[in-house]
Amino acid sequence: MSLPRAAGAAVPVLALASVAVPASASSTAAAGVAYVALGDSYASGTGAGSYSDVACTRSRNAYPSLWADANDPASFTFAACGGAKIPDVLSDQLGELDEDTTLVSLSIGGNDSGFASTMLNCQYSTRSACERALETAGEYVVNELPDELDGLYAAVRARAPRAEVVIMGYPHLYEEGGLCLGGLSSAKRSALNDGSDLLDETIADRARAAGFAFADGRPAFAGHEICTSDAWISSTNVHPTAEGHESACLPAFTSAVSGS
Repeated sequence: MSLPRAAGAAVPVLALASVAVPASASSTAAAGVAYVALGDSYASGTGAGSYSDVACTRSRNAYPSLWADANDPASFTFAACGGAKIPDVLSDQLGELDEDTTLVSLSIGGNDSGFASTMLNCQYSTRSACERALETAGEYVVNELPDELDGLYAAVRARAPRAEVVIMGYPHLYEEGGLCLGGLSSAKRSALNDGSDLLDETIADRARAAGFAFADGRPAFAGHEICTSDAWISSTNVHPTAEGHESACLPAFTSAVSGS
């Protein structure tokens, strides 16, 4: 997911292709694994720094890159792109999959459900405006997102029939309760986390229906949300930091991969 440019620093646009990194011949732990990382900014690493592709904010600190570095797969293709929605994955990213692909990670659905506009409403408008935005997003998540995910997951399976597919969920963004100096009210934080729960539950349900694994980001980030003393999610761009990818996203993904 990604916020509009007005909500964060502008980034220069570079038309760069997805990154394909061959592993060394000494690969052992993931020998023979052909890994393709798909999805939005929570997969590409927006906010994590050290970008190999600024246009898509693909970060060397993002969990797909970290997993590839640690496991030395036979091949690694990083196709995730900040701001991506389901149609973008279908048109711009699925072409990286083929019959030889053996592992796929995918994070998607947040932008489709209006993440950016919802966050702006909750950050800069009233509680009632925040709740209305979340209600609108929730109606989409319940009524439209399931069918769209089913179509995407079917397309992933058709292009990569042998692949193990891990669907990554989204974390709670904020700690609930208490004061958050300079941050959102407790009511807004709770409402946003409720929205994350609905999104994750919907994604998890459709992932399992497709026979895919679901990696839940909420337990991994527990105690490290915005407003905690050791936050792994940036309060400025509302995305996992480099520490968040290393200490939360990577373990969640690794534990979901069979044989890990």
